[in-house]
Amino acid sequence: MTNTLIGTLGLNVIFGEEGDEHHVVRDVSFSIPRGESYGLIGESGCGKSTVLRAVAGLNPHYSGSVILDGKEQPKAARGPDFLRRVQMVFQDPYASLHPRKIIDKVLREPLQIHGFDSHDQRITRVLEQVGLGPGFRFRYPHELSGGQRQRVAIARALIMEPEVLLLDEPTSALDVSVQAEILNLLKDVQRERNLTYLLVSHDMAVIAHICQRIGMMQRGVIIEEMTSGDVRAARAEHPYTREFLEASAGFAAALEGETA
Repeated sequence: MTNTLIGTLGLNVIFGEEGDEHHVVRDVSFSIPRGESYGLIGESGCGKSTVLRAVAGLNPHYSGSVILDGKEQPKAARGPDFLRRVQMVFQDPYASLHPRKIIDKVLREPLQIHGFDSHDQRITRVLEQVGLGPGFRFRYPHELSGGQRQRVAIARALIMEPEVLLLDEPTSALDVSVQAEILNLLKDVQRERNLTYLLVSHDMAVIAHICQRIGMMQRGVIIEEMTSGDVRAARAEHPYTREFLEASAGFAAALEGETA
């Protein structure tokens, strides 16, 4: 995996006990160079979020390897260096934020845990970067819209100054117009910070808007890899991928109009 910042080699995940096993991820390998984005796309239950959780260290029960900057990561007890360099943004921005903590505390806690200085300046700066003013620091999650909550979730990840963001369906809980705003925000901060993204989604338009390369998953296997150009031109070899592209065409047109 020369020039790879993060990736997997022969990743397998099996759930269940012997005799009642479910092989949900099968021999998944991919590599993402620094500053690029890779997307995993597929229907619900295809294994894409399971891959993401294994990469994040949230599910240590896998075989194969997760590689960060040329080094295989331990399956359990990822160290503070990994946790600072690799941050995750979850699907549901309300569930991922503590309902009884104001935004200032949500953003301040990781700075305290990892020994960062200049907390107030960092909080103000990251809120501005995600399009929220300083007044949002002292609000609770329930006082924010869905799009604003997801901006806070992105700010919480960015405040750690990571190199990699793992994005788990980051716009699926939002309506189409707000999806476009969040996708454009993600593209902007990636360019400004030279971030590397691993994004999973069931929406081909979302994946194609963010990612240079895309892995199509079916039943735990990456059945085909494409570029975003392939997706826009509907170039696919596998019949399942062609069907998926056709089903996504209408939504893709709507989203492209919003994000243009």
